[in-house]
Amino acid sequence: MCCRWLVRGGGGGGDYTPVSMSKRPKHETIHEDLARAIGDGTLAPGAQLPTEAELVRTYKASRPTVTRVMQRLVLEGLVERRAGAGTFVRRGAAASSAKLFGLLIPGLGETEIFEPLCGQMARDAQSHQHTLLWGDATDHGSAGPGERAMALARDYAARRVGGVFFAPLELSSDKESVNTAVIETLEKANIPVVLLDRDIVRHPERSRYDLVAIDHRRAAHVLVAHILGQGIRQISFVARPLSAPTIALRIAGYRDALREAGIEPASKAVHFGDPSDAAFVRRVLATGQAEAIVCGNDVTAARLLHTLDELGVLVPDDVRVAGFDDVRYANLLRVPLTTIHQPCRDLGTAAVQVMVERLANPGLPARDILLGARLVVRRSTTTRREKRAAPKR
Repeated sequence: MCCRWLVRGGGGGGDYTPVSMSKRPKHETIHEDLARAIGDGTLAPGAQLPTEAELVRTYKASRPTVTRVMQRLVLEGLVERRAGAGTFVRRGAAASSAKLFGLLIPGLGETEIFEPLCGQMARDAQSHQHTLLWGDATDHGSAGPGERAMALARDYAARRVGGVFFAPLELSSDKESVNTAVIETLEKANIPVVLLDRDIVRHPERSRYDLVAIDHRRAAHVLVAHILGQGIRQISFVARPLSAPTIALRIAGYRDALREAGIEPASKAVHFGDPSDAAFVRRVLATGQAEAIVCGNDVTAARLLHTLDELGVLVPDDVRVAGFDDVRYANLLRVPLTTIHQPCRDLGTAAVQVMVERLANPGLPARDILLGARLVVRRSTTTRREKRAAPKR
């Protein structure tokens, strides 16, 4: 059971005592206790929070852990820090209808697009007077990703959070059974679910949950059309095994663009394998279908660029390479990467709005909220000669 705060001495700067302690990670326990106390008005607007030193003693936590919690509360708009005075609940932060929403994103710290997305979700949740719990399925020991995701789902179910934003597990052999089990656990607790980036089933199937994502199929079409526009006709697609259903949508968009250009997609041009494996990459190149290679995401593309470099294959002169997501390092690779930019902040805003609407109207049919995505052209698909020949705009 999570800790509750008792307030002694009225509105501001009272004596705060935890009722019970949790075995969950301390930063999550401290954050939830404070956020809940703010949300239900126990810590009233304008009230002073315990000092970091007091929280360290109360929770037997480290100072960096407490500082991390305070920074999250500031980011979420729940508190404000006043130099020389302390930390105070922001006016308007409490609301009787405030809810806790949970994030269930396996590998939150490993997949870059989710960090800015979740940051925006936290801000938008606060604008609706709700609070976002940053569970990332990495806070549950050394178990595998599936076990960690299930532990977090059970945790959210036990706490009866108001809703969960779920990015289904990928790149794991048990991903389908885990995703199903997570959803069932939340359903039994009557917790609404909004899916982020991907469905739990493969295209063209459709689950019965709201989904917020970019239009993956259209984005892939735009990316491949860009490459075709440079006179390239032999284009392969490379992805890692056990990838999310989004990859199937991106492959569909890749094939759409080829057919629109009068090119029948070759079955041997779509490859699933490890882009760090030189033998696999040689097989891709040996098909004769790889004047350009579109990768399932930027991580795959970055590993492929490294392997091509080891094989002495020049990018973009010998092979063009493109990715998806526009992660932070995409422009910092030895050959800057052409990619599709995910509008993370817009996705975060849309996700919170969908959850709020779902809570207000539980009977709404499941919706796909698909946002547009922007093509970012860099040197990995454009040779120096083509750049010199490009007309000025």
